[in-house]
Amino acid sequence: MAWEDDDSVIYKVVINHEEQYSIWPADKENPLGWTSVGTSGKRQECLDYIEKVWTDMRPLSLRKQMEEAAKQPPPPQPVAQPRDPEDSLVNRLCRGDQPVEVSLRPEKTVAAFKAAIDRGYVHIKFTGTSGGTELGVRLDRAASKVTSADFDKGAGMVHVEGELTLDYVPVRCIADIDLASLSGSGRLQRVAAAQPA
Repeated sequence: MAWEDDDSVIYKVVINHEEQYSIWPADKENPLGWTSVGTSGKRQECLDYIEKVWTDMRPLSLRKQMEEAAKQPPPPQPVAQPRDPEDSLVNRLCRGDQPVEVSLRPEKTVAAFKAAIDRGYVHIKFTGTSGGTELGVRLDRAASKVTSADFDKGAGMVHVEGELTLDYVPVRCIADIDLASLSGSGRLQRVAAAQPA
């Protein structure tokens, strides 16, 4: 018969370095890392004692850590200020000329830019914004000008215009691109919403 099932066994209350309690047969050597607290008796008596004294079940190291954290609370998180509607991305990109570049994948070449123009859809990246704002622009062929550009030599300027929606706002992207660097300047203009007839 195992000693755990024997009602005649006398137990002792033991504690470890984390101040966790247990019981152990009084006539046996304490398990490694455990110390007697000086209380012994029948199984239920020892369990009743533990229930009375072990009121915080958290290990000692966790209690100390939490006490330290309470003494030194983390600094308060800054409260996010509501963004001024005047400082919206659309408004910022509408305020005069901004640095832009042509965004092409997988390779940034004049030939790839020419192919995008021929398809009527180019990607213009506003490089002055955080992380760069890349816009897909459906070209307005009547307003875009490529006549002063020499795509074979990679020289001259290309003027592109087209409409898109940015942050639910209809805008027109206007950019002048130098073929030598595939960069230049650009801006957005708000597009007046069409009035119902």
